[in-house]
Amino acid sequence: MFGRRAAIGTAFGLAAGQALAQPAWPERPLRLVVGYPAGGPSDVFARLVAAQMVPRLGQPVLVENRPGGGAVLASETVARAPADGHVLMHVDNGILVYNPALYARLPYDPDRDFAGIGFIGMFPLYIVCRADAPWADFAALLAASRSRAPTYGSPAVASPHHLAMELVKRRSGLAADHVPYRGGQAAMQDLLGGSVDLVMIDTATGLPFIRDGRVRALAVLTAARTAEAPAVPTLREMGHDAVAFGWQGLSAPRGTPAPVIARLNAELVRAMASEEVQARTRALGIQTTDWDAARFDAFVREENATWRPLIRELGIRLDS
Repeated sequence: MFGRRAAIGTAFGLAAGQALAQPAWPERPLRLVVGYPAGGPSDVFARLVAAQMVPRLGQPVLVENRPGGGAVLASETVARAPADGHVLMHVDNGILVYNPALYARLPYDPDRDFAGIGFIGMFPLYIVCRADAPWADFAALLAASRSRAPTYGSPAVASPHHLAMELVKRRSGLAADHVPYRGGQAAMQDLLGGSVDLVMIDTATGLPFIRDGRVRALAVLTAARTAEAPAVPTLREMGHDAVAFGWQGLSAPRGTPAPVIARLNAELVRAMASEEVQARTRALGIQTTDWDAARFDAFVREENATWRPLIRELGIRLDS
């Protein structure tokens, strides 16, 4: 009995020693990698979140911009980083959902290489036309498109906006021809100038145009009407099951310890709930949520089931 008790005591002692030997997390500054240039929406929200997390983590959170190739370079950097919670990735629709369907070969696998931390926000998408356009509502646009397909602009090929409109076309029967632009502002200026008939635009770029009456919003692609534009109907309420949005979140390399993921999620949720961040999201019409990491991962799987088959059906490739 004495030998058995001694062995148990030794085992407990070793376990306690190992626990004490574990370094406190975080033990050094964190890197938050963004796959897009400084000053863009992804960079802005990454920096807002990082600033809110620093005081509670007790370490700097350094935002590192590594733009290029649809954020593939940045994604590979984080996917290959040590899974110790000190390197994080700003993620979005493209990085986690679209890229495996857009590229024949990727140096990372988002389904295998990343673990979700949580959600930053959803950017509602609106279908807008000029204020003097002949369509009073989406039903009128739909009917008119049967005789002449309008043109629609989006910020880029394979952007959430482009793919959302292609989903709308399939779910509603709308005919429309895509005109890709270099950014949402360029598309909106051409809309006002008469060079394009419609634009699928996100709330951050489009809401000022909607609020001041320069454009007419025919539909929003959220599940329910937005607080910022409550008079704009959803496609779903009109009988067309098309729900889509741009979104941002945070992920870490797969294998990051579960307690670290949980702590990062808690700090992200607190950051997004802060008055400074909420003031910014409310002004832009961005929707936030307090999902935990498991719910965020489940959401990404749901997105995969919708968008990857659509991209393949459309035949869009960015590496051809």
